[in-house]
Amino acid sequence: MKKILVTGGAGYIGSHIVEQLVKLKKKVIIIDNLSTGHKKLINKKALFFNCDIKNFKKLNKIISKYHFDSIFHLAACLSVEEAEKKPTKYYNNNVIGTKNIINVCKKNQIKNLIFSSSCAVYKDKIQQVNEKSKLKPKGIYGNSKFLAEKLIIKELHKTKIKYAILRYFNVAGASESGKIGQITRGDQLFKNLSLASIKKKPKIYIYGNNYKTKDKTCVRDYIHVSDIAKIHLLTLSRIKKLKKSIILNCGYGKGVSVLEAVNEFQNQIKKNILVKYKKRRKGDMEKIISNNSRIKNFLKWSPPKNPLRLIVKSCINWEKKISKQY
Repeated sequence: MKKILVTGGAGYIGSHIVEQLVKLKKKVIIIDNLSTGHKKLINKKALFFNCDIKNFKKLNKIISKYHFDSIFHLAACLSVEEAEKKPTKYYNNNVIGTKNIINVCKKNQIKNLIFSSSCAVYKDKIQQVNEKSKLKPKGIYGNSKFLAEKLIIKELHKTKIKYAILRYFNVAGASESGKIGQITRGDQLFKNLSLASIKKKPKIYIYGNNYKTKDKTCVRDYIHVSDIAKIHLLTLSRIKKLKKSIILNCGYGKGVSVLEAVNEFQNQIKKNILVKYKKRRKGDMEKIISNNSRIKNFLKWSPPKNPLRLIVKSCINWEKKISKQY
């Protein structure tokens, strides 16, 4: 059986992809430096290597030994806020790291590369973006993903390697199995709301209340992490079958404001959450919603009904579970 490599497989999204691959009896190898990933999220049925994608020599040694068919490349630095303070770190990890992955793909005859990108590559304030919408990243993080995309397209265009660039919209939620979810604390709204939801007196900080949106808070297109994982597997299957490279928006095509998310958490925990406003964060987009017609057609996939309720429920259940463990 051909082996599949998941870089960043000990991370939040990567671990969900690994879980689904293992369920399908695939042979999975994980590469992660555990800078944002966690040992607790490493699937026991996968082979794990503690390796940094910036270390080309070590990376190539692993890949040349195991003869992979396909690579899911998720390893990256992820914080929009941190990126503005540490641009060099984000360039080295997200751009140079991706260049190393491209080079090992070429060197080792890898057939398929699925790259984890972001809706942050798009120009801000377009009501609904499709894959041909203007690319103009607002922040350092988005720009690092934009540069990585350009490298993949340029370097793999004339090779036999097929690629898919998956532009994630905002990923949230926890696995249906209840075994994995988000551990890292950072600047993700749903993680912060999940943490607040298990406290006696929940409180949340919202960055900016003067945006030109329906309730003056940012609007995002949230997608369940289990669906993102499923999309990776479906995409790999399709590009292998069609022998075609593609760029896909990964979202539900529905905008949810920060306050709407707060309200859904309040409804489910049956408690008021105290909202405190802070100034806007540099690099934050005002509003971004996906036009997902291409992904629905290409994968024959459609979003679930009432996704916000499902996402929030899984977030709360996961937070209750891990609060007892940590």
